[in-house]
Amino acid sequence: MTPEPRGAIVPGASRGIGFAIAAELARRGHRLALLARRPQPLEEAARHLAGAEARTFVCDVREAAQVKSAFEKVLGWAGRADVLVNNAGIGGFGAIHELSDEAWDDTLNTNLRGVFLCSRAVAPQMIRQRSGYIINISSLAGKNFFAGAAAYCASKWGLMGLTKCMAEDLRGHGIRVTAICPGSVHTEFSPHAGKDPKKMLQPEDVARAVGWLLEQSPTSFASEIDLRPTQKP
Repeated sequence: MTPEPRGAIVPGASRGIGFAIAAELARRGHRLALLARRPQPLEEAARHLAGAEARTFVCDVREAAQVKSAFEKVLGWAGRADVLVNNAGIGGFGAIHELSDEAWDDTLNTNLRGVFLCSRAVAPQMIRQRSGYIINISSLAGKNFFAGAAAYCASKWGLMGLTKCMAEDLRGHGIRVTAICPGSVHTEFSPHAGKDPKKMLQPEDVARAVGWLLEQSPTSFASEIDLRPTQKP
């Protein structure tokens, strides 16, 4: 008897790191729920996952009502929630005295509130299953600081705290929670002036880290993974 595919949910799946993670999970035979704000790039991403069992769900992770509705549809379709990879994220860079209210709110609401909303939406199903893995794509900016990154660093530092608290809240239910903290990744996410793209991390490097986590024994988990390029770009 063929086992039922494991259900995986990837917010921010339409491009870059999110798409690479979706492709890695598809290779591993997961039933994929792909989430993003814009339908056209999302549908295009699904088309590129040839042979995968994937469905798209338009959702803005900043909006609680949209997250609730989307996750109800996802769980109704997939039946299970074995993996949630919180990948949706934006930049919002600028000196603190020049940063607009909108840029601050968009960055914090996407990178931090969005993770909270998606994780809260999926946790009851994982608790019923007595199993599940929540992987938060954070950043080395969640441990470091640099000029012009007040909103971004604040969101990622907050995400590190949220991840650790989620792990403590959920580990007794058999649910594991990990943060992956990449350095600069070669995507269109933000400019990397003066850096050699060939020396930077690639989206597939982050995806492989997700795959490695899922291969671990269910009796253990890594709290976090710091991911750096071999050579400084």
